[in-house]
Amino acid sequence: MTKALHLGLFSRAREGGPTRRNVLLGAAALGLPGIGRAQADFPGRPLKIIVPQPPGGGFDFVGRTLAEQLAKGFGQSVVVENRPGSGTLVGTDAAAKAAPDGYTLLVGSVSNMVLNSGLYPSLPYDPVRDFEPVGNAVAYSYTLMGRKDLAVASLADLLAKAKAQPKAFTYASAGNGSGQHVLAAALWHQAGVELLHVPYKGAQAAYQDLLGGRVDLFFDLAPTARGQVGGGTVKGLATSGAQRNPMHPDLPTLRESGVELDLESWFGLFAPARTPAAVLARLRTELQRVAQLPEVKETFTKAGGRPLPLGAEETRSMLARDLERWTKLVRAAGLKAE
Repeated sequence: MTKALHLGLFSRAREGGPTRRNVLLGAAALGLPGIGRAQADFPGRPLKIIVPQPPGGGFDFVGRTLAEQLAKGFGQSVVVENRPGSGTLVGTDAAAKAAPDGYTLLVGSVSNMVLNSGLYPSLPYDPVRDFEPVGNAVAYSYTLMGRKDLAVASLADLLAKAKAQPKAFTYASAGNGSGQHVLAAALWHQAGVELLHVPYKGAQAAYQDLLGGRVDLFFDLAPTARGQVGGGTVKGLATSGAQRNPMHPDLPTLRESGVELDLESWFGLFAPARTPAAVLARLRTELQRVAQLPEVKETFTKAGGRPLPLGAEETRSMLARDLERWTKLVRAAGLKAE
């Protein structure tokens, strides 16, 4: 490539011609040094995984488990950055608007990639258009817990009392629009009962009031609910999966309790749209390697999860399926984030 052509590409960008990204893509195609090599050498510096909720919850657990193993494979630090706010909106939007270079990833789940589409009339991001799936790693059911001294024997018992006493019970969530909020609200809607919603800024704060007896109920993901139920600090009432959770074999599912509803929250990694194909390929290969590691599967399984290592296209299909199902359900129930 001649020096004149090289200078011409960049001068046209300054004069309002091709965007910088198009110039770089064109330069790469024409063989300019450094462009293709930068992608081939990816990653050349630390990566960041955005967790759109505070430390201590299911998002954080999955993000840190994956980050530890990805760092070993990449030979680079993988930093987890907690970006809570407005349920999961703040962190997810930050990831959508990050530079599409592969160095910023998002922990994506049913909560921020699916449920938000039904909860908000207009999102600042589009879960399909603004992201590229890297892949999925695990799925968890939720566990419905009551405060230790709650005077109910089962979910069926709770629903009977809630019908007789509307708004007599309170339920916590990790914030408006969180998975805990939507699943619980959908459950009460399906069962025809009214409970009072008490949103918190993350799961940790919700647990503090549940353990302190200041709120009656809380749905949370199996990894963080398991320790509380097993330790007897809360009363386990039901799980949300299609089948019973092996970690809580004595707890019935929602369907077994008389409510036609089930939900598993899958967790994977997503990159901003327009991330270069070569970088995406590297990220996807490494995530699949990590998700298949026996120690990672064991970590997820011990925490009550179901290892679900899916490639990019399978993750894309799962996202489309759940968007179709849950957007309709959330809107039919009249659920809103605010």
